[in-house]
Amino acid sequence: MLPMRWIFSAIFFVIVAVSPAHASSDWTPLIKRLVNDNFDEKILQTIFANPGVKFDPDAMSCKLKELINSRFRKPGTVTAGKRREAYDRFLKPATIAGAHSYTQRNITTLKEIEKNYCVPKEVVVAILLVETDLGGFLGSRPAFNTLASMAFSTNLDTIRPYLPPDLITPENENFAAKRCHQKSDWAYRELKALISYASKRGVDPLSIPGSIYGAIGLCQFMPSQISIYGIDADSDGHIDVFSKDDALSSIANYLHRHGWKCNMRKVRQRQIIIAYNHSNIYANTVLQIAEKLRQKN
Repeated sequence: MLPMRWIFSAIFFVIVAVSPAHASSDWTPLIKRLVNDNFDEKILQTIFANPGVKFDPDAMSCKLKELINSRFRKPGTVTAGKRREAYDRFLKPATIAGAHSYTQRNITTLKEIEKNYCVPKEVVVAILLVETDLGGFLGSRPAFNTLASMAFSTNLDTIRPYLPPDLITPENENFAAKRCHQKSDWAYRELKALISYASKRGVDPLSIPGSIYGAIGLCQFMPSQISIYGIDADSDGHIDVFSKDDALSSIANYLHRHGWKCNMRKVRQRQIIIAYNHSNIYANTVLQIAEKLRQKN
């Protein structure tokens, strides 16, 4: 399932000594699971033997904290996030000016996207700005490590040492264990999609940067979304979410496939943007950026 050209890199990886940090992580159960799903065992062994593959508990621990605090928050508790209406840093005049300049530099592509998907250029650019600072920041950690670590953490006890000591209580432990297993299964599906995407692109899966939860590319798609919503806008035979043209069209296609139509009411636009990122603050920010960009035209 993985390209034979990766075998050349195996010659190097096999002779590299595994670091102590990696040696403490036994990826065998995860490798076996992938092999059962028809991934090549030798290539997987090579990938996981790379010293760059390290257990990263941040994603699962952050997700569990978020889920537990949301589910068991005491009545009347208001978080700082709920008091905010938008991410102010994206609404600063200098930031909007930069987004406007980006729009003008890519106006031909963006007008074609408007024609094909009926999604305004200002909305597409606003999403790109919030997601990756117009492509300037694609994530600070390998997406492979994030997803492999989450997939590995099927049992709550695996991640418990990385959680705040008072987070798990008798009241929430069953909930935490169930959600940990569910998120592990979700990450496993995304890990498979990431490996497949890297294989099709002919790139090392460890070289792909991602967000804390493994979203990748300028448009910050989860790997499984690429084959569903990704667009080969430059017609080079590949969907490349790190390519500007492909990413911009993919954003518009995602919104279009979730119901975006010409001349929609603002409330419906907001609902569809929330489908892109499940956050009211996110949707508010995107719509406010888009409005500011329209005012500059």
